[in-house]
Amino acid sequence: MQYKNEVEAVDALHQSFNNIKAEISKAVVGQDDIIKSVLIAIFSNGHCLLVGVPGLAKTLLVQTVAAVLDLDFNRIQFTPDLMPSDIIGAEILGEDRHFKFIKGPVFSNIILADEINRTPPKTQAALLEAMQEKSVTAAGQTHTLPKPFFVLATQNPIEQEGTYPLPEAQLDRFMFNIQLNYPAFADELNIVKNTTGNKALQLQKIIHADDIQYFQKLIRDIPVTDNVLEYAVKLAAKTRPNTEFATDAVNKYVSWGAGPRASQFLVLGAKCHAAVTGKYSPDIEDVKAVAEPILRHRIVRNYRAEAEGLSIEKIIKDLL
Repeated sequence: MQYKNEVEAVDALHQSFNNIKAEISKAVVGQDDIIKSVLIAIFSNGHCLLVGVPGLAKTLLVQTVAAVLDLDFNRIQFTPDLMPSDIIGAEILGEDRHFKFIKGPVFSNIILADEINRTPPKTQAALLEAMQEKSVTAAGQTHTLPKPFFVLATQNPIEQEGTYPLPEAQLDRFMFNIQLNYPAFADELNIVKNTTGNKALQLQKIIHADDIQYFQKLIRDIPVTDNVLEYAVKLAAKTRPNTEFATDAVNKYVSWGAGPRASQFLVLGAKCHAAVTGKYSPDIEDVKAVAEPILRHRIVRNYRAEAEGLSIEKIIKDLL
């Protein structure tokens, strides 16, 4: 893929993004903001946590994204008896009496970690190295995962029986925490109309793995002005109670704030948001556009906030 300059490349990304979004929307109806967030995470080389009740097309969304982006896709159903070797693979004794490593389902471009909170921490932790280092270590050998590599995990917020909350360290590895809501009435009518007949949907492959890696590099090359950089870092700093930039509300209602990874994701997310909306450099509005899904899972409310029914979303909104 060759472009004369970066301006032409950003225009191509903007066009590709619109084409991908339109193609995904054929299968996933009424979730435009969710599709946009997932694609921004992919082009920013980040992972996503999709939180919503059953039946909101979380799995369909991930499968459709993989099909339209022409990427290898594996689904791992997380259950209480799932073992780390079920994810990363295991060494077996071959016919030649030598051990060989059999790759697990994590060796794919897109991993759907379905109901990630249904498995114990030991197994959840098997994904940590894969998400951060993009590699897997087994029996002292490090195996590199295919590029690009994304984990799109789903979580059901209702059923808490038999679930294991994700540790903060793992939550922090997810760029976005995306909340899915019930579809609007008109969208639900469309969904039912399209899925209760014999109509077979053919999805076009819009771009390929090499294009995605090119665009990921392009996003990092996009320039950011100092005032936007300062706004993003200050926004993350404001969430930390009893520090220099903390607001009175944060000191009163928050027990733990966002770390430096949030600042990095705010800048990367703003760059990508600018590019996919046709701009060549992000402004403060782009930081605000990606702030909620980036900060949502990195702020821990204290008992007072919970007692007063103050949501994390409201705390974030007041900081913007």
